[in-house]
Amino acid sequence: MKRVSLALSAALVLSGGLCFASGSAHWGYVGDTSPEHWGSLDPAYEMCAKGVNQSPINLTGFVEAELAPIEFHYTGLATEVLNNGHAIQANYTAGSTIKAAGKVFELKQFHFHSPSENTIDGNYFPMEGHFVHMAEDGSLAVIAVMYKIGAENEGMARIWKQMPKAAGEKEAMASQVKAQDLLPENRDYYRFNGSLTTPPCTEGVLWLVMKDPVEVSKEQVEQFVHTMHHPNNRPVQPIGARAVLK
Repeated sequence: MKRVSLALSAALVLSGGLCFASGSAHWGYVGDTSPEHWGSLDPAYEMCAKGVNQSPINLTGFVEAELAPIEFHYTGLATEVLNNGHAIQANYTAGSTIKAAGKVFELKQFHFHSPSENTIDGNYFPMEGHFVHMAEDGSLAVIAVMYKIGAENEGMARIWKQMPKAAGEKEAMASQVKAQDLLPENRDYYRFNGSLTTPPCTEGVLWLVMKDPVEVSKEQVEQFVHTMHHPNNRPVQPIGARAVLK
């Protein structure tokens, strides 16, 4: 599996995260800069068109496996919320980690997409959260959480209260939000190898998709979509020869 370099991973995560690398070419979700054009916008984005292990995917055709439980050691809090023009992202204090696939990854930030980027057996969800982790060697692991319509999510409500309306703005968190408040109680998961879901679409990312969705209110999804002004999900990519483990 092609690994993400330490320098690239750090730049992606710290400058805007898994999905939001800065580059010489503008990219987006609509018009001439939409996902179907990413690969031709800049030579640095060629993996968006040529990659064979791209994300997101439709999770289906599962392969039974003895997946070890993810070991969560979350101790921190969200420190600030930013609107980077592509998503709403909450940056996190240092020191919160997971252990997955025999490696320790530190939580750097989490952000949201609507509708979901990954699908499960062809089904979309109203929203998906990506909890972005980085190991000491620069490799990335993403915990993906699906959100379904139901009761208001208290953790998300506190984030949305600080959510900047304009791209490029950020706000310090006025109340405490823990990443675990946005995760399902049951931590069973699917696993596959994939990529960044936006330019430069670098491959070598470990994806851990929670099986159980978490409830959010219809109003919370609508508030997010109103702020983004349009859907911010990349279409699903071919699975190819990859296995989706469960």
